[in-house]
Amino acid sequence: MPERIQESESIDRKRLESVGIELNKERRSATFFQVDQDVKMVSSFFEGVEIMSIRDALKKYDWLKDYFWKAVDREKDDYTKEVAEDFNGYFIRAKEGAKIQIPVEACLYLRTRGLKQKVHNIIIAEEGSELNVITGCTSHPGVVSGMHIGISEFFVKKDAKLTFTMIHSWESGIEVRPRTGIIVEDNGVFINNYVLMSPVKIVQAYPVAYLNGENSRAVFNSIIVGLENSYIDVGSRAVLNGEKSSAEIISRTISKGGQIISRGNLTGNAPEVKGHLECRGLMLSEKGSILAIPELEARYPNIELSHEAAIGKIAEDEIFYLMARGFSRDEATAAIIRGFLDLEIKGIPPVLKTEIDKAISLVEKEIL
Repeated sequence: MPERIQESESIDRKRLESVGIELNKERRSATFFQVDQDVKMVSSFFEGVEIMSIRDALKKYDWLKDYFWKAVDREKDDYTKEVAEDFNGYFIRAKEGAKIQIPVEACLYLRTRGLKQKVHNIIIAEEGSELNVITGCTSHPGVVSGMHIGISEFFVKKDAKLTFTMIHSWESGIEVRPRTGIIVEDNGVFINNYVLMSPVKIVQAYPVAYLNGENSRAVFNSIIVGLENSYIDVGSRAVLNGEKSSAEIISRTISKGGQIISRGNLTGNAPEVKGHLECRGLMLSEKGSILAIPELEARYPNIELSHEAAIGKIAEDEIFYLMARGFSRDEATAAIIRGFLDLEIKGIPPVLKTEIDKAISLVEKEIL
């Protein structure tokens, strides 16, 4: 398996940087890089983490078949069925008790125009482990059409913690249809961060976390900008099956001409579960739209679920306040937008927060 990208490879390094991918072993514990359907780079620099292509993992571990289609229904839709027939992707596993603070990076790069990139990923955080993953999904500049279909199944074992940060940067003609499921056991923690701030044709994503363990926890954070001609239907769901499990879903959406549907669902199925859903939207154009759909489902009497949703425009009094302190109107607007997007994401290592901030800074000019 190649351990570095050859100079002959047609790869846009700036595009990789925009999704937090460095291919630098000194700042990563492991690296996975796939172009279209071909794995180009797999390297691990920390003995507590295992990483390889999903095809190689299936050959190496017979037990891995037991994890396939456990968190995502194979028959969910035409896209899952299509990936089931032909796929590549990554397998990442934190070994029992391993504390991996330096993030693993994984990149799925779409280089060929009109291609359907079909992947099936498995991540396992074994009992007592801690794993941080940053994954960047992007397309080559000028690839005006294509589709990314990603099946991802995550398994957080007892007393384990998995932080998964996904940054997307596509071309305006790309369709993106991830299907993600997460299963969390006793005292397990799953944190999911999603950033999309570039043009795209369609994004349709609705990851579901099944909090099956007692005291299990899930947190979903998303920062989404819908630029003109983009259609973005995204959200998160947490199914609280374990006693005293908890979940938090927080989203920030900005429409600058794009159509955004922001969904969130908390389903309480066990005693003493808690959940909170927060959706805030900002309209920067008369052409776009934002539809917020928060849902709470209580199926047990002793639970606590709440939500808040708000959509609006930048308040003129906030702009005037900053202008009175020496800001130009453009500078005031930029400062307000940056503040809106500055989510306080709890429980993630500083290096991941840095990557998220970097991704936002690189595409701010598209928003302002």
